[in-house]
Amino acid sequence: MNRTSASWVPWLLLLPALVLLVAFTHYPAVATLWHSVFSTARAGASSVFVGAENYRLLLDDPVFWQALRNNLLFALVTVPAAIVLSIVMALWVHRQVPGRALLRLAYFTPAILPMIAVANIWLFFYTPQYGLIAQVSQAFGWGDHNWLGQPGTALAALMIVTIWKEAGFFMIFYLAALQQISPTLAEAASLEGASRWQFFRRVQWPLLMPTTVFVVINAVINAFRLVDHVVVMTRGGPDNATQLLLYYVYQVAFSFWDTSYAAALTVVLLTLLAIVAFVKFRLLDSRTHYQ
Repeated sequence: MNRTSASWVPWLLLLPALVLLVAFTHYPAVATLWHSVFSTARAGASSVFVGAENYRLLLDDPVFWQALRNNLLFALVTVPAAIVLSIVMALWVHRQVPGRALLRLAYFTPAILPMIAVANIWLFFYTPQYGLIAQVSQAFGWGDHNWLGQPGTALAALMIVTIWKEAGFFMIFYLAALQQISPTLAEAASLEGASRWQFFRRVQWPLLMPTTVFVVINAVINAFRLVDHVVVMTRGGPDNATQLLLYYVYQVAFSFWDTSYAAALTVVLLTLLAIVAFVKFRLLDSRTHYQ
């Protein structure tokens, strides 16, 4: 094999992955941006170039701003809560405790359940009068509450479902990272008289930062792409209290059939995620110790 043909071997090996990446990532992104500057084709009216008209309409759309506020609050609550809970669970099952294998299985089980199944399970929990939470509340004389039917509690109810499902998934990454830390560090810290909290803060936490960067980015993306739970549990209600960005994109595209406006919403969502990811990498990467 001559030098010219040998130089093509790596590209041929990468070709299947490149084709999939372009077909399912790059092309859809460019096509979405292209469609966002055209009008939606209607019966008897073809699509025409409208420039930034869809984005101007977006600025005057109160439902979009409500969905954006809901999604930002959703991310600000669920991301830190899921990460903190996953670290606590990982530290717990990393220790030599009785039934450690069963604990790991119990913590990870929500992560392997389908999203629709999780939504239906919690829909039963939240159902007024005969749901699990209602039965427990009535047993203690606390009365009943429509958790998903009240604007003040509907979004918080969705947050609890998301934290419950994602904490076990993130726990696996933290557990794997903890198992890579040399046990000699714990022995040295014990000899120096360090408490568990001091050992975690001074030794384990800095070494877990690469995992934290990965988990934070994925958690933020998950917070902005949540749609399954909303479809099953609330459909964006009541009064848009649980309207999230991706569900609004789905609603505009497949309920209102305004695909161009949905494309503009998608571009805004992707831009927002790119900005958040860039800021996260810039802030966290400088604090990260890579072995």
